[in-house]
Amino acid sequence: MNISDKIVLFDGVCNLCNGFVRFIIRRDQNARISFAPIQSPFGQSLYKKFILPAENIDSVIYIVDNKHYLRSSAVLHILKELRGGWGLFYGLIIIPRFIRDFFYNLIARRRYIFFGKRETCMVPLPEIQNRFLS
Repeated sequence: MNISDKIVLFDGVCNLCNGFVRFIIRRDQNARISFAPIQSPFGQSLYKKFILPAENIDSVIYIVDNKHYLRSSAVLHILKELRGGWGLFYGLIIIPRFIRDFFYNLIARRRYIFFGKRETCMVPLPEIQNRFLS
């Protein structure tokens, strides 16, 4: 398997997180970003490699060139990579992280209530299977 230098770790049972992954896939025209559920063995190995605390399971994690971004910073760095003008949102990076993360955390803590939860992690369709690391 060819591992991208751009990886999104996400909560594989969260409907919001799975929707965000599908959103990225549709707009990442050159398939530069790979994905791994946090719950997968590969996701757990990256957790250990970057020494991430267990409470970060409520955060999307974006790994680029051996650096990692959490919460709102991860989302903004991901949007910067996508086609269709989504990169313009990266300008919000000038807002102090504690303010951005306050709003991110409001949604993240309630994501199962607002968007629901799956019993198991998402199973990718065959045509995008190679973008998922396990």
